[in-house]
Amino acid sequence: QVQLVESGGGLVQAGGSLRLSCAASGSIVNINAMGWYRQAPGKQRELVAHITSTGITNYADSLKGRFTISRDNAKNTVYLQMNSLKPEDTAVYYCNADIRSTVGQIFGIHYWGKGTLVTVSD
Repeated sequence: QVQLVESGGGLVQAGGSLRLSCAASGSIVNINAMGWYRQAPGKQRELVAHITSTGITNYADSLKGRFTISRDNAKNTVYLQMNSLKPEDTAVYYCNADIRSTVGQIFGIHYWGKGTLVTVSD
């Protein structure tokens, strides 16, 4: 079994910063890409940022320059540093990871965390 557990969400004033963490645990052979998504009330889930196992990153265009994704492969953890937060960043932030759980598994499975709520007040 594989689990992804997010942490670091909370209430912050506009202009503030938060750092989200997501740790993967369980039966893990290797983790390919990891990413952060978010879902605001009444809206579809959208990609925030994505990072490959070698550190190549990709961001939603609207978030470039304010958010930074990183990962610690030794800790099976992905981070999201969020700066200059705006009320429109309010959402539940979900972690996603492409994980192989057994040596014989050719393709990974995408796992999701349960999400962490970020609320930005104006």
